[in-house]
Amino acid sequence: QVQLVESGGGLVQAGGSLRLSCAASGSISGIYRRDWYRQAPGKQRELVAGISSDGVTKYGDSVKGRFTVSGDTAKTTVYLHMNTLKVEDTAVYYCKAVTVGAAYWGPGTQVTVSS
Repeated sequence: QVQLVESGGGLVQAGGSLRLSCAASGSISGIYRRDWYRQAPGKQRELVAGISSDGVTKYGDSVKGRFTVSGDTAKTTVYLHMNTLKVEDTAVYYCKAVTVGAAYWGPGTQVTVSS
């Protein structure tokens, strides 16, 4: 079992920055991928960024060049650095950890970007 907790969300003006953290506990040695997703009201959950155990990262098209995922899947904390935030980035952000045969989600953290 893996437990995840996100933190760092809040209210920020457009153009600003935030850093989200995802802290993992439990059987973290089996994690081979850590992802960030977000879900805005009335919209489907979408992949924002991810990092695999070999260090390869990927990003959603809407955040490329603005967001950076950092950390190590084998370590407790992974970060999402969000720069040049836009109003449309407003959503609940979720952390996901993937092991062989299972995926785990955190409860989410709210990010609100004001104009």
